[in-house]
Amino acid sequence: MTPWSDNPAVVIERVFGEVAKSGMADFPLANSLLAVEAVAFRRYAPVDGAAFWVGVLITPWAMNLMLLPAADGDATWPDIPPGGKCLWRFPSGEYEFIVAFAEGLGIYHLCSLFPLPLDFPDQTLARQTAFATLAALLREDTPTGGFLGKNR
Repeated sequence: MTPWSDNPAVVIERVFGEVAKSGMADFPLANSLLAVEAVAFRRYAPVDGAAFWVGVLITPWAMNLMLLPAADGDATWPDIPPGGKCLWRFPSGEYEFIVAFAEGLGIYHLCSLFPLPLDFPDQTLARQTAFATLAALLREDTPTGGFLGKNR
């Protein structure tokens, strides 16, 4: 696990930018109008003591809610191997995430928002959707949330 003390957005964009250039460059269902972008990543610390980074990752092949461990919250970050699933609670509800790993990034959790973002006509609308998703997810007037446990 790589706990992040600084905002990981630049590293996320670099890692997934490389994926876009190599493994996903010829993916037939990718939206060529979209680019890799880490949107609105912020440190989130709900009242249960957990601390992690949350934001939206836009790529030409998917749009996902993404979580990464914060340096000051690694004691609460779940120890689940890549491929596993877990639940996280936010003010707007409970969501299932898949645990993943990328070289240069470490362990992170993904929740699919748009598995194939083909309906986005441009990056601007995708970015606006990412900001709206985060606003709805976090409903910052109600600071509750955290790790709920491994999926059954």
